Amino acid sequence: MTAILLSVNGRKVEGAVEPRMHLADFLRETLHLTGTHLRCEQGVCGACTLLIDGAPARSCITYAVACQEAEIKTIEGLEQDPIIERLRAAFSREHGLQCGFCTPGMLITARDIVMRLPDADERRVRVELSGNLCRCTGYAGIVRAICRVLAENRGTPLAIAPNRTRLGPAGARPPHPARDYAAAPRLLLHRIVAAKLSIFRSALRNVARRLPFSPFAKMR
Repeated sequence: MTAILLSVNGRKVEGAVEPRMHLADFLRETLHLTGTHLRCEQGVCGACTLLIDGAPARSCITYAVACQEAEIKTIEGLEQDPIIERLRAAFSREHGLQCGFCTPGMLITARDIVMRLPDADERRVRVELSGNLCRCTGYAGIVRAICRVLAENRGTPLAIAPNRTRLGPAGARPPHPARDYAAAPRLLLHRIVAAKLSIFRSALRNVARRLPFSPFAKMR
């Protein structure tokens, strides 16, 4: 187990996690923040998107131990965010959600678009949304909702600037004097092994789903 300290929705959180535990699992299982959804668990669908140090990131492929001292914002922590409030209203008006499973990740990505690309047109919005998958809406309502908020923001801009003082992947922060750098090679090895095991388990699940009777039935 590895001790971690991070900020989640403005609250300092400490915990002990396995090196292979993903950030999404830590948030859902330990902190019970279930607004971060899990689907593909391969960083493809975007349902698990949240903010790490102000930048959107896939929490299903980000190890919790890699977020030491990071600032994490989930959809729960953005409830009072003025841009999220506008986006929620626009998603409702433009029918930008149906089952709602992808919506938390969509909203966080949409917020990033509004803040980072205030002059984006529909084509650019579609490009920026390409990392978030939706199986219900066909994206038309989602795109209209984001374009609507972009237009509203041009008329009455919100006094908010992107808070990205520490860009880069999780862990790409200034060195911490108390950090044990001798443990870094071992931690990297743990992460590599964990990633390979995750890929292997995913392959076994796919095999199990295709067989009428499988020794791996419990993995389904």
